Amino acid sequence: MLRPSSAITAKFVNLLSNSSQDIAVPEKIWTDNSQRITKNSFHEITLPMDPLAHALASYTLKRAAFPRLTPSAAIAMLVAGTVADIDSLSKFAGPSAFLTFYRTYCHSLPAALLFSLLVTFPFLLRRNGPTEKQISPLPIFIAALAASVLHLLMDLCQSTGVELLWPFSTRRFALDWLPHLDLWILGILLAGILLPMLSRLVTEEIGAKSKGPRGKVGASLALATMILYIVLRFVLHGNALAAMESRTYRGGSPRKAAAFPESASPFRWHGIVETESALHDFEMEVGPAASFDPDSAVTSYKPEPSPALDAARDTAVARRFLQVARFPKATVEKTPDGFHIILRAFPYSSDSISGLTVHAIINTDSFGNVLSQELAWDPLSKEYWRK
Repeated sequence: MLRPSSAITAKFVNLLSNSSQDIAVPEKIWTDNSQRITKNSFHEITLPMDPLAHALASYTLKRAAFPRLTPSAAIAMLVAGTVADIDSLSKFAGPSAFLTFYRTYCHSLPAALLFSLLVTFPFLLRRNGPTEKQISPLPIFIAALAASVLHLLMDLCQSTGVELLWPFSTRRFALDWLPHLDLWILGILLAGILLPMLSRLVTEEIGAKSKGPRGKVGASLALATMILYIVLRFVLHGNALAAMESRTYRGGSPRKAAAFPESASPFRWHGIVETESALHDFEMEVGPAASFDPDSAVTSYKPEPSPALDAARDTAVARRFLQVARFPKATVEKTPDGFHIILRAFPYSSDSISGLTVHAIINTDSFGNVLSQELAWDPLSKEYWRK
C-alpha cells in the first residue's frame, strides 16, 4: 500500500478542523460554517444543464466552423462533444467509484482523441450507394475532435478540475473561472442558435434569399462573445485573488487563497483563504465600486494535532479524499468507543444547485486505532437526488 506523501500529510494536519469541544471557536461561527459545508460541498454532480451547455456549444461550433457537415456527421460531432460527461454515471456505483471516475479518465486529452475516433469509425465502414457522394472521414474526425476539446476547455475553466494529461499524470487542472452552471453562457449560446432562426423566418417571409450556410454568422458571433465573456471572468478572477491576498484575516496573512465563481453574476465570487491558524470563507464583489471586508469572513480555526487525527490521516479513504479536496475540513465527535471523524471539503459556491457530494467517515478508538473507514454520500445530497 502506498504511504501518504509528506505534502499530503502536512495538508491534512494543517487544514482539518475539530469539534467545538476541542477548540475554542465561537458558536455562531462554527454553526454557520457547518451548515454551509453540509449544503455546498466539494465534488459535485450538476443538474443536466451542464451536459446541455456542452451540447449547445458543440452545435454552435458545428454551425460556425463546420456548417456543411451532413446530419449524420453533425450527430457524431454532438456525441463527441458531450460523451465525456458519461463519467457522472459513476454515482450509481457508489462514492468511491465516483471519486475515481468523475472528471478523470473521460476528461483527458487521450480520451478526447479516442472518442473522436470512435464516432468517426462508422463512417469508415459505411458503403455509399452508386448515386451517393463519397464522405471523407477526415473532416468528421476533425470536427469531433474540436467538439471534444471544446468540452475539456469549458470544464477546465470550472473549479472541480479535470485530469487532462491522464494516463501520464493524475494532476487535476482547474482555472476557477466559470461556475458549473453559467446562465450567461447558456444565454449566449441559445441566442446564437435561435436568433438566426428567427431572422431566417423573417427573411423568408419577405421573399429574400439568404447567402451562405444557415446560422454561420450567428454561431460565430456567439462563440466570439463566449470567448470575450470568459476573458472577462479571467480578469475578474485575477482581481479577486489580488484583493484577497493583499489583506490580513484576524491578524493572519494568507498562505493559500482561491476565488470560486458564482452563477448569477461574473462580479460575485466566493473566496476561501487559508492562514496559519484558520480557514476563512466569504462572499465578495469585484468591480470598480466594490469593497471587500475581510472581517466578514466565516472563520474555522485549525486544531492541535491529536492521535485521532493522526490515525485518520493515515487511512486509505483520507488519502483518496485529499487527492481531490483542495480545502479539506473535518469534524470530530467524541463517542463511547473513541472518536467519529467526518472529512468534508470547504464549499466552492454559496449558490450551488448541485446534488451528490462525497465525504469520508473514520471511526477510531480512544487511543487512535482505526475501527472503520468509508467514503459516503452526504445525507442531504442523497435526499436531494431522490426528490
